[in-house]
Amino acid sequence: MYILKLIFKNAFRHKLRTWLTILGITIAILAFGLLRTVISAWYAGVEASSASRLVTRNSISIIFTLPLSYKERIRQIDGVNIVSWGNWFGGIYIDEKNFFANFAVDPKTYFELYPELIISPDQKAAFIRDRKGFVAGRKLAERFGWKLGDSVTLRGTIFAGQWDFVMRGIYKGRDNTVDETTFFFQWDYLNEKMKKISPARADQIGFYMIGVTKPEIAADVAVNIDKTFKNSVAETLTETEKAFQLGWIAMSQAIVTAIQLVSFVVIIIIMAVMANTMAMTARERIGEYSIFKTLGFGGRYIAVLIFGESLIISMIGCAFGIAFTFPAAKSFGNALSNFFPIFNVALETIYMDIAAALLVGTVAGIFPTVRSISIRIADGLRRIG
Repeated sequence: MYILKLIFKNAFRHKLRTWLTILGITIAILAFGLLRTVISAWYAGVEASSASRLVTRNSISIIFTLPLSYKERIRQIDGVNIVSWGNWFGGIYIDEKNFFANFAVDPKTYFELYPELIISPDQKAAFIRDRKGFVAGRKLAERFGWKLGDSVTLRGTIFAGQWDFVMRGIYKGRDNTVDETTFFFQWDYLNEKMKKISPARADQIGFYMIGVTKPEIAADVAVNIDKTFKNSVAETLTETEKAFQLGWIAMSQAIVTAIQLVSFVVIIIIMAVMANTMAMTARERIGEYSIFKTLGFGGRYIAVLIFGESLIISMIGCAFGIAFTFPAAKSFGNALSNFFPIFNVALETIYMDIAAALLVGTVAGIFPTVRSISIRIADGLRRIG
């Protein structure tokens, strides 16, 4: 107990220097935590993927379509439990800055395949009945102030024209890993309009979502689906939902890698600042440590004093940094909700913050400890006064 009291008093002997160091560590941990949260947000879709779902798309590229007729042949493959389908719509609401994901889907099968999207039975039934109906995530509805029964118009980009919808439902996520900023409408509405304005694009699917009976057979089912359509007009590529999401992330892997590197550079910089603080502290107290040696205290005692002081400063800064990370992440997530619909501080990020602070405190104390222990008593006593 006495040594802890001594370490704490030593840590705040020079209050200005200590608090400036704590401030630097707080900012570094805050920056590190936010950068790691950005990376987590980038992989949010991967983490939320189900092992029981497959994605089938055109083998050439996702921009090419597949015939609607494939759905019946996919249903007949062993291990397939449910088949749904959809298209990326790419509609714009009022202005390009109001970006959000919008899909044309089969309403009956899609919500059955995605039980994490929770919608009341009444709203789901209303959505299915109304060909122009749409369902939006809770956050998206709050963002634009949409209410049930409101009319919403999207300007098509991939599918040109003005598209009128009526809000029939609001879904919420089963937990905080589910995206609540997506807009879903009936695929039949899209298809009927395509038959009138562009018949060649009718009965064409952007992707199939497939539920399998057991996760362990997903790979075999994927192979069988692709074999079924081999050498056909539109060959398929079937992969797990997780692999599909990782494929999108791979397109921006350089950005993710850069963010990871920057997050570690931040820790290295604050480590250098902390090491400088501890070096100054140890240099000022060389005489005191020499007196400890003359009184019979060994190098282990001096090491405890130095490392203890370094870790206290580092962990106080870490605590402040973690505390500020949550409100900062909330503000950051609200500002960039268009790009990061899921922006939550993960428990893993907190663990990494603590590990980084422990590393900074430990490394910063190594050199001052070695120097203080190795210096001769006579040389140390000359520093007094």
